[in-house]
Amino acid sequence: MTTFVDRVELHVAAGSGGHGCASVHREKFKPLGGPDGGNGGRGGDVILVVDQDVTTLLDYHHSPHRKATNGQPGAGDNRSGKDGQDLVLPVPDGTVVMDRDGNVLADMVGQGTTFVAGQGGRGGLGNAALASARRKAPGFALLGVPGEERDLVLELKTVADVALVGYPSAGKSSLISVLSAAKPKIADYPFTTLVPNLGVVTAGSTVYTVADVPGLIPGASQGRGLGLEFLRHVERCSVLVHVLDTATLESDRDPVSDLDVIEEELRQYGAGLENRPRIVVLNKIDVPDGQDLAEMVRPDLEARGYRVFEVSAIAHKGLKELSFGLAELVAAARAAKPKEEATRIVIRPKAVDDSGFTVKREDDGIYRVRGEKPERWIRQTDFNNDEAVGYLADRLSRLGVEDELMKAGARAGDGVAIGPEENAVVFDWEPTMMAGAEMLGRRGEDHRLEAPRPAAQRRRDREAERDEAQRAYDDFEPF
Repeated sequence: MTTFVDRVELHVAAGSGGHGCASVHREKFKPLGGPDGGNGGRGGDVILVVDQDVTTLLDYHHSPHRKATNGQPGAGDNRSGKDGQDLVLPVPDGTVVMDRDGNVLADMVGQGTTFVAGQGGRGGLGNAALASARRKAPGFALLGVPGEERDLVLELKTVADVALVGYPSAGKSSLISVLSAAKPKIADYPFTTLVPNLGVVTAGSTVYTVADVPGLIPGASQGRGLGLEFLRHVERCSVLVHVLDTATLESDRDPVSDLDVIEEELRQYGAGLENRPRIVVLNKIDVPDGQDLAEMVRPDLEARGYRVFEVSAIAHKGLKELSFGLAELVAAARAAKPKEEATRIVIRPKAVDDSGFTVKREDDGIYRVRGEKPERWIRQTDFNNDEAVGYLADRLSRLGVEDELMKAGARAGDGVAIGPEENAVVFDWEPTMMAGAEMLGRRGEDHRLEAPRPAAQRRRDREAERDEAQRAYDDFEPF
């Protein structure tokens, strides 16, 4: 049964915003008391949080689909809908969040580090919030925006100071068990270690962590054995320790050739491992032949510039010298790291000529509008309500979409698509100023809420609106 997982695909869906409410206040002797529809609630976010008590991604291996709750719709009497509850997902320290193309979105190191994996949708405004001096009684409300859905890849990279690397059965698990309080599985056959083991070592005033990485074999960087699955756990370590077996029973192996093979795998894997400080541990010197072989190869290894320790995990020989030697290298690596600066908030204002959207004519003659605001407004519009469609046209016109369409060469009747190709709203464009008086500011007005006007005044108003519409039509130049 799987008990350790360090790479999963996670499908997150944030909560959708609740719809706004279109309602008119009614009470005795006041049947039309004005709009009182409340706003919809915000959808819940999906948030990843580093938790030191979590050491594996196993939960997300078994349950890869996670969804936050939706916001509640608004109601009459100015009652806003309840916000959706955020979904907080704990992840181990050292988790890297990527999209499906391998682009890194977040590198989560440190207790409490958070990342919003899915943004909850906005709640729609009720007609009470949409009311204005021009629009006294809107007969529509805005829809809630759907929550963000994403497919993510989570990879766990162990956060440790020292990594023990070497062939299977070189004694790495035995070594970490005697250096620390870790209790890894130990047996006399290859690939006993199937998951990285972590141990905490105290040497004088220095406390550091040691990771026992499953054994590497030739071709590990290309996927042979278990190496490729676990080489990522070496990336964050400050010091690499080559654990070499001086008592191997395989006639075609010796400590020097083992070292060369592992170094080649580390070089091919990359990730900056070639620049990490290294030491060599000649293990199993409690075996007579092992002691002799260690004394034989030590001068060669030291000539290459390695610092060499001869140890026996079984007989507890040379462990004190090794632990203090590692502490010295870890302290030096920590001192060499630049101090972390306080978190800074960088404000990047938009360029003065940034309209927030783009208009592009495609090969099929469709004019495609892309931008955060137009696409959100489309999702908020109830296309079964003419008033809501008119309000959308007003918003797009104020944003400058119509002006840009004209500059791009669009004419009345041309196809316009707002949004990405797979999820766009397509319509035949009719410029607002050509649509007549009903498109010039009468949307959302309810004359039942106004004081009665004399017949002559109503006639003069209608004539003025008709004249204004005719002037706008006469002045319109489509290109």
